[in-house]
Amino acid sequence: MSASGGHLGLRSGIGLVVSNMVGAGVFISAGFMAQDLTPGLILVSWVLGAIIALAGARAYATVATWVPRSGGEYRYLSDLLHPAVGCLAGWGSLLVGFSAPIAVDALAAGEFARTLGSPLSPTVFGVLMILALGVMHATGRQASKHGHNLLFIGNGLLLAGFVITGLFFGTNAWPAWVPAAAASSGAFPKEAFARGLFFIAFAFSGWNAATYAASEFRDPKRDVPRALLIGCGLVAVLYLAVNWVFVANLAPEDFKVVFGYDESKVTLGHVILSRVLGPFGGFIMSLLVLVAFVSAASAMTVVGPRVYATMAADGYLPAFLRVEEGRVPVKSIALQCAVALVILATHTLQQALANVGAILTLFAALVSVSIFRRALSTKSGIEKPNALTLVAAGIHVGSSAFMLYFGFRDSTRLLIWVAAVLAAGLTFWAIARPRTVNGAQAKT
Repeated sequence: MSASGGHLGLRSGIGLVVSNMVGAGVFISAGFMAQDLTPGLILVSWVLGAIIALAGARAYATVATWVPRSGGEYRYLSDLLHPAVGCLAGWGSLLVGFSAPIAVDALAAGEFARTLGSPLSPTVFGVLMILALGVMHATGRQASKHGHNLLFIGNGLLLAGFVITGLFFGTNAWPAWVPAAAASSGAFPKEAFARGLFFIAFAFSGWNAATYAASEFRDPKRDVPRALLIGCGLVAVLYLAVNWVFVANLAPEDFKVVFGYDESKVTLGHVILSRVLGPFGGFIMSLLVLVAFVSAASAMTVVGPRVYATMAADGYLPAFLRVEEGRVPVKSIALQCAVALVILATHTLQQALANVGAILTLFAALVSVSIFRRALSTKSGIEKPNALTLVAAGIHVGSSAFMLYFGFRDSTRLLIWVAAVLAAGLTFWAIARPRTVNGAQAKT
């Protein structure tokens, strides 16, 4: 089926973006930041994070009009930089980019389900959740779309309810509290501000979700760019509203609840709603976070397999994963679910999740680098980026380089791990390349 026969529209695209972006991070990050940053600096950090995410979305929106096909970074980097770079991005997506976050979200959902009375262990709940989402999205395009849209709507209503409750029943005066670290030093907390941006970057990740399933949109050149920008913009407004509720209603001592999150599963949202609504508020907050985790895992179950099917069509994954463009990649969905289940069973989720950010940041930045390469190209007949796109790409590349520098500087292990992934990916590409070249020659 061609791209023109796609079943996704703008609303579904926005749903994919928002569902990929919204998770528990926004309900936790401010707690860590409040130990060193004032309320004003916390809000400024989130504004800066929104600008960086929107710059990335703006850069990708242009690339999506140049390459209106599924695959995300794999397709963009293969077409605009080099097939080897695209292959690296695709393997990174399979091994950590989608499978690891799905496993982490499933386990976290199981833990919150237990706080709501579920008799299942978090691991068993997570396994059943991964299998259920796999079946839902493999059943057919309409079942996949309607099932995910239902999760997205439920997630949106719960989040809107939280913000409305906080704004109307909480305090809206400018907060006067100052963290102990700021009160004692008086200097601008550069290191703490930089650390805060890492938390925020993780909370904003997922703004590029619609690009992975571009071929399944009815009008990918129109709807994918709009979905990226509108979805990211909606989440930016939501995140600013949520963090205003936090800094206006919580004191420094309240923010420390996040340090016990791993054991208690209590977020800053629980503190707010429990004060306003009592125990029922805590129940509603746990339900909100549970739905957010399920919705995020659902979105990744949709978009990830489209990358693997595209790679298989190009010869970089086994041929049995190939599907006609626009069809449901059932075998790729099964593959991703299997990898996620393996990761879930290994109990190395925290380490895997820490590596996800570096891999995704690196390849997303390379997409923006490809915009500058196209701008400098002397080839005739190709569309060139405009000034706004170049500015957005520059912001995206600069911020990504900043985060990767500090990440690698603070963790030699992370640098070694990323280097090992790149080496393994290049080795596989070198092995697969003769086969793909011969296949291309056979078709001509």
